[in-house]
Amino acid sequence: MKLSNYFLPVLKESPSEAEIVSHKLMLRSGMISQSSSGIYSWLPLGLKVLKKIENIVRDEQNKAGVNEILMPTIQPADLWKESGRYEDYGKEMLRINDRQEREMLYGPTNEEQITDIFRRNVKSYKELPMLLYHIQWKFRDELRPRFGVMRGREFLMKDAYSFDIDAASSEDTYNRFFICYLKTFARLGLKAIPMAADTGPIGGDLSHEFIIISNTGESDIYFDNNILNEGNKISDISYDDDLNPIVEKFKSYYSASDEKHDKAKFDEIVHKEKQMNSKGIEVGHIFHFGTKYSNSMKANVLDSDGKEKTVHMGSYGIGISRLVGAIIESSHDESGIIWPDAVSPFTLGVINLKPKDDEASSIANKVYNQIDDKSEVLFDDKNDNAGVKFSRMDLIGLPHQIIIGSKAVSDGLVEYKNRKSGETEFINLDKLGKFLEEMNV
Repeated sequence: MKLSNYFLPVLKESPSEAEIVSHKLMLRSGMISQSSSGIYSWLPLGLKVLKKIENIVRDEQNKAGVNEILMPTIQPADLWKESGRYEDYGKEMLRINDRQEREMLYGPTNEEQITDIFRRNVKSYKELPMLLYHIQWKFRDELRPRFGVMRGREFLMKDAYSFDIDAASSEDTYNRFFICYLKTFARLGLKAIPMAADTGPIGGDLSHEFIIISNTGESDIYFDNNILNEGNKISDISYDDDLNPIVEKFKSYYSASDEKHDKAKFDEIVHKEKQMNSKGIEVGHIFHFGTKYSNSMKANVLDSDGKEKTVHMGSYGIGISRLVGAIIESSHDESGIIWPDAVSPFTLGVINLKPKDDEASSIANKVYNQIDDKSEVLFDDKNDNAGVKFSRMDLIGLPHQIIIGSKAVSDGLVEYKNRKSGETEFINLDKLGKFLEEMNV
């Protein structure tokens, strides 16, 4: 994509309403535009990142054996009344009436909707476990939406739901999602720490948050540093393995956010040199809630003896739009964003420092066309000065940059820059393709 054709409304200064780094940088880099309080339009650069995260989340769900569906944003209130949550949920739920005066709501979550789908279509234990997920926009009318996409009112979520014949098999499924989440976050370039959590309005008695370390996190976290090393091995785990002992190993390490932290226990079981205290951002949450919804909504199947049995359930959420902000919070510097390769909106930025020089422009176009066939490239062909071009490319955070300047014309050399390290080197034009191939760009 040529920058001259691309909608990238970057800002020189951070808007006054932006409080945290991710909000500032998302506005400055032209990723989002505020529509109303806590609600944003996603512009081309932001949408590309959002879609890349969504696709990684989807791919790992599929590998874990979860079936994708798509549920509506608007749900009938009757389902929530049936489960007993309609009055309990609070003012965060946006309640509406249609033209027939039927009570409806903009879904903040989907336990009731998915339970209704299940009970209509699954009748036998032979069809279990049943694992379903969707990726959909949700709305919660936060009293104080803040921090941009980190705590907005409208947000993109991946919700998965599980249905099992009994508690034991349901916990096996819970552990499958536990591993799936660790794999997903690792693919996104994040090191997520699983922490036992309160179940809140979702319900149940087993729950884990997945927290990434960030100086601007919303809560204090305390953990045994050994758990980070355990996470290094996650990509080698197969879903065909016995996952229960692997999950138990993760659970054996101390990890807690401030509301669950037990200082005496922390000091007792974690050696001082391994004690870690930091700030953290929640990027995922999984729940095992047994028959909370299936019992009230009569989601039953026939077991092997032909008897009706209430299924056991779990739910598993990842905030996809929230992850965009979380990644920026954990990966940036004073110049702007530093995208991990897996989610960068473009793999490579090509900068022509001499757009008014015909020979330099010819070389730049040739480089762009050569690379664009193999990688996603943003080509800065605009007539701005070098300082503006460098600042803009660093701000939007593309991990790799190719710079065409006077040496390209005089010596046949282009400059390569690694955004994260800041290191640069000159590459012969004839060897550029091989160089990028070796760099996996």
